[in-house]
Amino acid sequence: MSRKQEQLADVVIKFAGDSGDGMQLTGTQFTNNTALLGIDLATFPDFPAEIRAPQGTVPGVSGYQLRFSSDRVFTPGDACDVLVAMNAAALKVNLTSLKKGGKIIANIDGFDAKNLRLANYPEGENPLENDSLTNYEVIRMDVTKMTREALKDIPLGQKEKDRAKNMFVLGFLYWMYNRDMANTEQFLRDKFSKKPEILESNLQVLKAGYAYGETTDTFTTTYSVAAAKMPAGVYRSIMGNQALAYGLIAASQRSGLPLFLGSYPITPASDILHELSRHKNFGVRTFQAEDEIAAITAAIGAAYGGSLGITTSSGPGIALKGEAMGLAVMLEIPLLVINIQRGGPSTGLPTKTEQSDLMQAYYGRNGECPMPIVSASTPADCFEAVFEAARISVQHMTPVIFLSDGYIANGAEPWRFPQTKDLPAIDVKFMTELPEGETKFKPYQRDERGVRPWAVPGTAGFEHRIGGLEKQHITGNVNYEPENHQLMVQLRQSKVDKIADHIPEQQLDSGPDQGKILVLGWGSTYGAIKSAVAELQAKGESVSHAHLRYIRPFPRNLGEMLRRFDRVLVPEINNGQLVRILRDIYLVDAIAYNKVMGIPITKTELVMKLEELLAGEA
Repeated sequence: MSRKQEQLADVVIKFAGDSGDGMQLTGTQFTNNTALLGIDLATFPDFPAEIRAPQGTVPGVSGYQLRFSSDRVFTPGDACDVLVAMNAAALKVNLTSLKKGGKIIANIDGFDAKNLRLANYPEGENPLENDSLTNYEVIRMDVTKMTREALKDIPLGQKEKDRAKNMFVLGFLYWMYNRDMANTEQFLRDKFSKKPEILESNLQVLKAGYAYGETTDTFTTTYSVAAAKMPAGVYRSIMGNQALAYGLIAASQRSGLPLFLGSYPITPASDILHELSRHKNFGVRTFQAEDEIAAITAAIGAAYGGSLGITTSSGPGIALKGEAMGLAVMLEIPLLVINIQRGGPSTGLPTKTEQSDLMQAYYGRNGECPMPIVSASTPADCFEAVFEAARISVQHMTPVIFLSDGYIANGAEPWRFPQTKDLPAIDVKFMTELPEGETKFKPYQRDERGVRPWAVPGTAGFEHRIGGLEKQHITGNVNYEPENHQLMVQLRQSKVDKIADHIPEQQLDSGPDQGKILVLGWGSTYGAIKSAVAELQAKGESVSHAHLRYIRPFPRNLGEMLRRFDRVLVPEINNGQLVRILRDIYLVDAIAYNKVMGIPITKTELVMKLEELLAGEA
């Protein structure tokens, strides 16, 4: 049978099904396969908020969106070309994000009367049988039936056989996009090496899905996407939390400090603990504490003892760590406090993304308690950004807050392996000798940066007092005098402010250095802003983009940059937090663009907002 092969430049696929259908695994395998071909990509895993929502229901839908392209991509796409719907609820949740004319691969077993009822379709209505999907190309596949048929000779129960149906879909898509399945076959061999029947069932179903596409007359076209033109180097697909863990290990190695993580599991930060625990060969020590307070105080103890102390959490856990963060500020010791933000308040939306903890990072502690803030912009950027956060922390003797979010943490993109020689050394100096002319250790005597010395316990002659009570200038003794307290508050603030002299000036990501509109972002809005601004620049519009890594202190030239533009637009996945800080510090009439839905801002909506501003309509 002859088939047509079509070359595509850009494809967006959404895998969607019940949380037990293995959509995350399917998406991850297709992503890894794509990365091996040198195709640029971006992903957006979308988890159910409940650990185990009722099967077949709308709240139980799990999704994984992947965009892959022969050009550079910066977002997982605003709309999908292909939707894999394993049941009726998956179709209902995701249909609005499918392009007109897009393909729906529907598992018809998931559209029986029970599944339709669970998905709250009207009685007697089946979207696969009425005219509601006439604007789409619908590929009906009885995935469950064909999976069982492929495994009829395997001695497994029906429930265990059905678990392999995601492999059938994956095999079919590998055929559809002209892919080799070797990497997934090896993954399955590694994963199920001690469970031969499970291994064999998955391999057989994967091949059956591929064969279905190859032998069925229904499908007349296969597709392929060429490799993207990217800088030479060794690449791998990496998720944000993975990159962050590797960045911490690199900082530990380049500073010569042993890494200690004190953490309590919380979505979406737990994967950092899991990843770091696998790398004890690098001297990494991980401690899963009984609660958030024990986690951060253990990290403080490790930092006091001369380690790279780290604690990880999300917004609710950061709230619990607040008092101990104040202790670290008072002690003036290095500490990394990593917040993988999620929707709130309270338990909120545990698996959904948000940027709503910026005010908490700036002001969310008692007393005058300044802490530097560093932010990552993409999954791969987590490596460099957290490496820099660690450098600031140990060289300026201060706890640092590092901000990521669920979108960055769980998303994936190609990451170019850094070379060790390209990573700067992080110089660390412990106090082991008194300065010339001194006869007694002065633990709070500062250098020109306002930084006090780091003396680890056990160093003879360098004993000093610690604790949360106010310190006397120079000596570090407990002191309650009003003038001393004001001086120490000012010195701690000045130390953080002076970090601006030791970080790069703010650069534009794209566009002219002055003009009509500057779009200023931070964190995971990077891809949407970059794509939207590029679209308008291609039309000749005077729009520029800058993205912040350093949020406290800001780069020293930021205020001057803001004043070179007629208008400043600040998109955020919150109710307007960075924009308030900018207005306060720089007195600029920055314009907020806010979205608080637990999902990222899209390129399309930003383009529309910018077009309104350019037309003078907003």
